[in-house]
Amino acid sequence: MTSQPPAPASDSAPGEATVITVGGEQPYDITIGRDILPLVAAALPAASTKVLVVHPPTLAAKATELRTLLQEASGRQVLLAEIPDAETGKRVEVAAFCWQVMGQADFTRTDAVVGFGGGAVTDLAGFVAATWLRGVAVVQVPTTVLGMVDAAVGGKTGINTNEGKNLVGAFWPPRAVICDLSLLDSLSRNERVAGFAEVVKAGFIWYPEILDLIEADPEAAVDPQTPAFRRCIELAIQMKARVVGEDLREAGLREVLNYGHTLGHAIEHAERYQWRHGAAISVGMMFAAELSRLAGRLSDASAARHRAILELLGLPTSYRAGAFRQLLATMQRDKKTRGGMLRFIVLDDIAKPTVLQAPDESLLFAAYQEIAE
Repeated sequence: MTSQPPAPASDSAPGEATVITVGGEQPYDITIGRDILPLVAAALPAASTKVLVVHPPTLAAKATELRTLLQEASGRQVLLAEIPDAETGKRVEVAAFCWQVMGQADFTRTDAVVGFGGGAVTDLAGFVAATWLRGVAVVQVPTTVLGMVDAAVGGKTGINTNEGKNLVGAFWPPRAVICDLSLLDSLSRNERVAGFAEVVKAGFIWYPEILDLIEADPEAAVDPQTPAFRRCIELAIQMKARVVGEDLREAGLREVLNYGHTLGHAIEHAERYQWRHGAAISVGMMFAAELSRLAGRLSDASAARHRAILELLGLPTSYRAGAFRQLLATMQRDKKTRGGMLRFIVLDDIAKPTVLQAPDESLLFAAYQEIAE
């Protein structure tokens, strides 16, 4: 679908912040570094007098610190909106709660929202910002690996319905994204690894250097205090910035970001969102690799490399043998389906993604058998 540029050189010293710019009609900067939370105040619109910080219960203390930081830096009125953790927070009822808080505080079009949390929080915060008075500024401050490399970057916002994930949403680019790597230090290894699935995806579809770093030392790759970890994060963000800068609304190039997501989202739905996103996407990528292989596009060695890397990190590569029919029905309702035809991002080789449209059901079943447990 596209030829990937060479991986950018890492030109930032360990103590410095890296700035990656997302181009397009509404360009913005993603800043990556350690202990850079004070940059949030400067990222907000100068005209904003009120700010809503949306956060999960687990970050209540940190959100209070952020509120104090913002108030002392700028004198703004800062309100906190605590929402349910993970996917349970991405509901219209939760968005309505945030709208209520903003309405009662007389938020105007010059005021702003800060998404402070994981990917589900930044998705919800972005949607609230996109829909309040038809759009107010949002600054995203992701606090998980997944949030930093995926959800907070790209301007996609959304909430879930009973029929599926992210079926209601809007494209609303943030004003800025602040990725403070020190916020990841307190996360468990399992938390970091779950988010790392999206980093691995970037390696398979765009920057194979990520795969090399994982294979060289998987423990260093997922340790937020190592240069290898920071390099992986920066490459994954660089990839997404390039893609969404060229294609905000998923008219073409951006579709490559869905590698592993068609089946992955169906698994999340089947598990009532009790599975971590990264675990579901890991299985989805393994399925996409097998589909690519059986379609005659991807070599046996490259498909096997998927399994080896994902298992090195401790991510799952298989799912229930009897679930194919249920998952197929959910995939057919996926928002990536067009004209009733399923579309999968597959690989012709590592870093060479392409589209496989309307594959025969027998091919899908055969690929699923390769990951069935």
